[in-house]
Amino acid sequence: MKITDIKIGYISVPLKKPFKTALRTVEAVNDVIVQVITDTGHVGYGEAPPTGPITGDTKGAIVGAIEDHIKPAIMGMDIEGFEVLMAKLQASVVGNTSAKAAVDIALYDLFGQLHNAPVYKLLGGSKTEIITDITISVNSPEQMAKDSIEAVGLGYETLKIKVGKDAQLDIERMKAIRAAVGYDVQLRIDANQGWKPKEAVEALNKMEAAGLNIEFVEQPVAAHDLEGMKYVKDHVSIPVLADESVHSPMDAMKVIEMGAADLVNIKLMKAGGLHNALKIAAIAEVHGVECMIGCMLEAKISVNAAVHLAASRDIITKIDLDGPILCSEDPVAGGAVFEEYKITLNNEPGFGVKSIKGLVFKEN
Repeated sequence: MKITDIKIGYISVPLKKPFKTALRTVEAVNDVIVQVITDTGHVGYGEAPPTGPITGDTKGAIVGAIEDHIKPAIMGMDIEGFEVLMAKLQASVVGNTSAKAAVDIALYDLFGQLHNAPVYKLLGGSKTEIITDITISVNSPEQMAKDSIEAVGLGYETLKIKVGKDAQLDIERMKAIRAAVGYDVQLRIDANQGWKPKEAVEALNKMEAAGLNIEFVEQPVAAHDLEGMKYVKDHVSIPVLADESVHSPMDAMKVIEMGAADLVNIKLMKAGGLHNALKIAAIAEVHGVECMIGCMLEAKISVNAAVHLAASRDIITKIDLDGPILCSEDPVAGGAVFEEYKITLNNEPGFGVKSIKGLVFKEN
């Protein structure tokens, strides 16, 4: 099974409602789609969202990295020589993790097809169902409480609340949400780098004093400020999860070794795909640090790959894979089934993707 071509396309899927964080507001998923084609007729699908504020990867950068660097590096290679293929992919260009992730996902898809097995089983997994949280966008306290009640009505038992735009107002947001949903619902918060270290400590301690029962806080301070994140971790009892601070396995090692966070968030677009994500999970497992598996605003192809990773690693104990659920429609035929909070895997070879509605191929 040798690679004979790589095609690039685009999809656009409106969201059910605007997605708002401390970093950005998004109204539609606009992703780059990759098809890796082989001489046996098998096709592997991959996907990458342009997420400039987080990965630095724009649409043009993703396409350019694939066409100018990744494609020439792996053309003609055999899927069977997977470790060599992965090394070539990662060495083809510096950075550009989203482009690498899209191709990595397509290659894992083909590797599963080669061995006629779903990827999660090839990785040693046996889970066929996982449960995700859902994100509540940052808005007024009243609107966030309303959105939280709606999510609980759909069966969600864990809500991830976006904060980080105004620390004092964030406290009021969390009070309103907790009052609205009660204490049978798990609340985790994500500041998306929005606070300063001392500001984060003050806000989190006030939330704790108010009895809001926060599961953990995600990325309270700027990604580069590991000392600041450690300061937060050392001065609050709410566990701290590192997200934007951890892109590579080396990042994970540094954060864990300096004790800057209690938990690590793995995202395929930050890591450059499953191959590096597995290394991050292994590092965390060695150190006894639990992981969350997350996603950007992505459609089902790449999130489906993250589902397979989550199903294969017990160290991944927190699931934040709501991207496809936030979309107004699912253009992808095949793959895992997303039914609100419940995600069910199937036994199709690879990732099981069959086709993509509305896929528009790039003109050469």
